[in-house]
Amino acid sequence: MDDASANAPFIIRGITTGGARFRPSDWADRLAGAFAVIDPNNRTNYSPYVQPTTLDGVPCVVVDKRLKDADANAYRFLQTFARSNELQTENAD
Repeated sequence: MDDASANAPFIIRGITTGGARFRPSDWADRLAGAFAVIDPNNRTNYSPYVQPTTLDGVPCVVVDKRLKDADANAYRFLQTFARSNELQTENAD
């Protein structure tokens, strides 16, 4: 693995390996929300390691690979989630 791919985020796409859209439509917010905190003003503050986003119109979760060092179990959980739901991934070493 080169330095660029080592630093590239692990991305979980809301498309299955068979090409179907993953449901529910807010799955990325829900998954990232499991790693978020709620502030005193009742706002969700997502972890800097696990962020929901939309790429090319597809809900995704972007995982900073530094999570692997910060919380290896959380990183493995996200890899397992993607694998068990047959979701497309990028940089999922």
